[in-house]
Amino acid sequence: MKQRKDQNNHNNNQTLTNERIRFPEIRVIDQDGSNLGTMTSREGLSIAQEKQLDLVLFGDKAKPPVCKIIDYGKFKYRQEKEKKASRQVKTQLKELKMRYKIEEHDYSVRVKHAQRFLKSGDQVKASIRLRGRENLHTNLARDLLDRMAKDLQDLAQVQQAPKKQGSSMTMVLVPKQSG
Repeated sequence: MKQRKDQNNHNNNQTLTNERIRFPEIRVIDQDGSNLGTMTSREGLSIAQEKQLDLVLFGDKAKPPVCKIIDYGKFKYRQEKEKKASRQVKTQLKELKMRYKIEEHDYSVRVKHAQRFLKSGDQVKASIRLRGRENLHTNLARDLLDRMAKDLQDLAQVQQAPKKQGSSMTMVLVPKQSG
């Protein structure tokens, strides 16, 4: 009994096409979306073959079952493409690098870049690199990152507060959720 259930589930996952559709009566939809009416599955298949396309079962629960005349290869390709697109991660982590002795204009450019990244839905990692004796002035680097967080507070919230990692200090900002 269990083996039969597994076979039925396997058949349900696979789309029925052309000769594998064995219903006495089906409703056929043309490739442009027009309803061709109800007919036998052989008649529907012959219409599809005349157009050099495939007859594909879409609604087997309907009375009568619904089949469409389409190019099955293109249909499967689009399905796979959509599945891949939905799996891809939508947000990215963009990094802005600077020094704690940054000039005012350069700082404003970094803030504008951060605003653009946040508006497009990406996370922003602001990092300040400290070299040599600059490691003694971590308080200046922290102040600069705090200033950036304050300047971007209308668009972003701090996900990771300024934190020293090796010879750099980093902070992560994420876009604020609207609503």
